[in-house]
Amino acid sequence: MAMEQTKKFISSVDIRARIKAAEKFNEVFEKVVKAVLNCEEPRLVIPKRTLSNTIYDKEKGLLLLGPATFERSFLDVKEARKFMQTLLMAKIIYDALINNEYPTIRDLFYRGKHSIRYRDHKGRVEEENTWDEQKESDSVLRDIEVLVNLLREEMLILSKEKGKVVGDMRIRSGDDVIDLSKMGHGAYAIEPTPDLIEFIDVNAEFVLVVEKDAVFQQLHRAGFWKKYRAILVTSAGQPDRATRRFVRRLNEELKLPVYILTDADPYGWYIYSVFKIGSITLSYESERLATPKAKFLGVSMTDIFGDKNKKPYLSESERRNFIIKAKKTDIKRAQELLNYEWFKTEKWSKEINIFLQKQSKLEIEALTGKGLHFLMDTYIPMKIQTQDFIE
Repeated sequence: MAMEQTKKFISSVDIRARIKAAEKFNEVFEKVVKAVLNCEEPRLVIPKRTLSNTIYDKEKGLLLLGPATFERSFLDVKEARKFMQTLLMAKIIYDALINNEYPTIRDLFYRGKHSIRYRDHKGRVEEENTWDEQKESDSVLRDIEVLVNLLREEMLILSKEKGKVVGDMRIRSGDDVIDLSKMGHGAYAIEPTPDLIEFIDVNAEFVLVVEKDAVFQQLHRAGFWKKYRAILVTSAGQPDRATRRFVRRLNEELKLPVYILTDADPYGWYIYSVFKIGSITLSYESERLATPKAKFLGVSMTDIFGDKNKKPYLSESERRNFIIKAKKTDIKRAQELLNYEWFKTEKWSKEINIFLQKQSKLEIEALTGKGLHFLMDTYIPMKIQTQDFIE
């Protein structure tokens, strides 16, 4: 009775998502049930989520999962524990789907955490924990994502909201329409299930993704998105899955060009690459999370120091005041980037080598040292207008 009453308050969008995910689970795990009923060994064939099975597809500009798979079977001593963990996690998720629940990944860990008592071949009572740490249950969850070919967000598994967006657009979230141009000084927190958002109408010419939340707030309050007809997004550091998926949808479905603004250091450049080509950890979902057409707007080393064809945006005295000496960890990270296939382009090699030569970095906020309007009305518009970006 209580469940039926609760169901009345759940959005129709969520109900449809639940039905779709539950049907997918039935389709995949029905094979396991049939194997057991036929007295056959139950087994799961899962795509390998390893670095060796991660491929950089130059044509698509994406990090993708390769074709290798592995088998997880009940009677294999090495795989039996993982096999049981996989079925346990699948059961927890399926129960949550049909019972109208919204677990977090932490909830999934606790719901499955318990000890199994058994007697060994000598009659001694032994105990085995289903899992000891959340990283163990998280890994099983990722296996289920690739096995059923659904993002955890599509299974209505929630996570903390991180990314924010503001702009002249209306969206439908659940059964409500939200006007992202009327968020006051705040912004819309991108929900953990961005595929359930419906874009109703959008009045914008491009998307600007800003790594730093503080810079996002400055540009928002100064009316950047109104003046330049932009959708303004922040990832607040390393982007979460929801922000990446939301940006991908803006580009893919609304055909809006995406520009990304990060600090001028190896960590900022890697954030850009995660948006553009995906990450090694989540290569199995790059085709849904990455935005291959995203452009790196800045801040680049040639913005700071210039080159034979480009005048720097900073004067000599401004450079002395604004740049920060790179740490050993920054140098090490830059050298790692040089080894990644997707950074082995002429423009990126040049940028990274200038960084290694100068051993200096610069935060986006340093540009506002010349005044917020320099960043808002000179740097960003000029770089877009002159196509001074890296694709």
